[in-house]
Amino acid sequence: MEIFSAAHITKQYAAHKALDDVTINVPEGSIFGLLGPNGAGKTTLIRIINQIIAPDAGDLSFLERRLLPKDVENIGYLPEERGLYKKMKVGEQALYLAQLKGLSRREAEKRLAYWFAKFEIMSWWNRKVEELSKGMQQKVQFIVTVIHQPRLLIFDEPFSGFDPINVNMLKEEILNLRATGSTIIFSTHNMASVEELCDHIALINNARKILDGNVKAIKDQYSTNTFEVHFNAFDQDLRSILPENFEIVKTGMDDAFHVARIRLPKETKPNDLLSLLMPHVTIHSLNEIIPSMNDIFINVVTDREAAQ
Repeated sequence: MEIFSAAHITKQYAAHKALDDVTINVPEGSIFGLLGPNGAGKTTLIRIINQIIAPDAGDLSFLERRLLPKDVENIGYLPEERGLYKKMKVGEQALYLAQLKGLSRREAEKRLAYWFAKFEIMSWWNRKVEELSKGMQQKVQFIVTVIHQPRLLIFDEPFSGFDPINVNMLKEEILNLRATGSTIIFSTHNMASVEELCDHIALINNARKILDGNVKAIKDQYSTNTFEVHFNAFDQDLRSILPENFEIVKTGMDDAFHVARIRLPKETKPNDLLSLLMPHVTIHSLNEIIPSMNDIFINVVTDREAAQ
């Protein structure tokens, strides 16, 4: 089941087209990565999903029906621009925002106590927001985003400003939220985070979607069938024992071993490479070189620009 879909969304600002016929489908219970460089159109699409702005054209669906104004109650949004009231006390503000999302004061206090303890910020309950570091403020805003347990969560660059320890903590919480039934749209230009978290992705560049699908399927699609092999000393030319259609991408040394990257012909299996090498060398490791999402993004953008 798709919890959310956007079909043929277009948005124009004066002379700037922010979105150009963009379609995405977000499966329920998934982490969906909305990827692309700054200015690609990701935040505009998120604001349309949250009904902050309206599209010029296109259709929006939630739970397989037309998106309605009341659906904002089932959406939690953590914007890239943080928006806490700096003069208010942390606990007072968290209670206020939780009650705005439909929780009773008693239920809000109970849930906030759980999250504040989990994030180790209970001692800041009676401090003003302006006394908190940027990272601490972001923890508070994350809490008030998820406090009402919405069906759909949207995080726009959620790791911005966090140190590595808190980034890992937040990643764990995002995975926990998915495990307990939330669906998450995760917007970022950081491709490395996507590979750790996302099940499905859509790549947006210059207002257009240029690639989407299951992360593993996309990486398999763009795999070049290239393997890196570590082996012992070898006094022959590697080319002499490999067929011409096995491309030697590079060779070198790594610690005590020879290293070679070899691109295999299409439909050729790594066992075929091993059977060619094993009579001549002792192999210590063989690993497939999987393209990163960053590599895939660059290749797709480059190919599209070359085709235009």
